[in-house]
Amino acid sequence: MIVESALLPVIPGREEEFEEALATAKDFISASPGFLSLQVSRGVESPSTYLLVVTWETLEAHTEGFRGSELFEQWRAALHHFYEPKPVVEHYRPVVTA
Repeated sequence: MIVESALLPVIPGREEEFEEALATAKDFISASPGFLSLQVSRGVESPSTYLLVVTWETLEAHTEGFRGSELFEQWRAALHHFYEPKPVVEHYRPVVTA
């Protein structure tokens, strides 16, 4: 399992619009082969910043499968115009869980 993580810096004042778009866009990512789960949380101290956490079966399911698909193009079209600056996406392998 791979965990994808990104801080999403949404343009201030567009948070509600972003959340509405995300409600639709979640269907694009969840339809991708190798997708396991998605969680998006809104910052308490920084309410224009969202934490995206996606779990994938493999790194390639995200980097090659989803990112190389029409589903990703739909995800990008729905969400990427809300970010300033562009988010940094990183991948992790779980070490400890409770």
